[in-house]
Amino acid sequence: MTYEKKKCWSILLRLYHWAFALSIVALVITGFYINSPWTNSLQEGSAGFPMAWTRYIHFVAGFVFTGAVLARIFLYLFGNKQERILEHLPVTPRNIKNLFNTLLRYSYIKEGHDTDRLGHNVLAGLTYVITIIAAVFQLVSGFYLLYPELAVWEGWGLMLFGSQQNARFIHHLLMWWFMIFALIHVYLVIWNDVRQPEGLVSSIFTGDKFVHKT
Repeated sequence: MTYEKKKCWSILLRLYHWAFALSIVALVITGFYINSPWTNSLQEGSAGFPMAWTRYIHFVAGFVFTGAVLARIFLYLFGNKQERILEHLPVTPRNIKNLFNTLLRYSYIKEGHDTDRLGHNVLAGLTYVITIIAAVFQLVSGFYLLYPELAVWEGWGLMLFGSQQNARFIHHLLMWWFMIFALIHVYLVIWNDVRQPEGLVSSIFTGDKFVHKT
């Protein structure tokens, strides 16, 4: 069987992916520590000052996370065909068909996949759209907690979350979405790459995928 190499993901999409992934790892680890520090409180008065450093790393990772989200929103509007939002939503007959075919394939009811798609299937794409929406709420709640005295963040924060305590609770809950999403994402990427060897894993490094020659 012969394959043809095709460009799938732009350099900006690949940079977004790794900035998003690595910032989430940093944010989750530091977020758990900020929520429930496990070091001795006496260390806070020492030169080590672990809480200050942890908060600093959390804030830096938060800005990287924000940049990644903005990059993805830009690509939803101005990226290549595989990266634009309409390719990810079940709003056309082609996409609705792909969504049901993907559900059947993931349920081991049907084999194969749609050959007219180079990028994400619609189930994956729709999940990513939901994740970016969750990311917007996550970063707004984060900036509301960081800069409560600034009018812009206070306005958005009060409108979306109410009190800072509500924002903190939602911020914590949304963290679990990203953790669960990451686990399922890694599993399904490997599952798809094993069942359909088209370079799915390597494509996020090189930008290229391989399709069957017809």
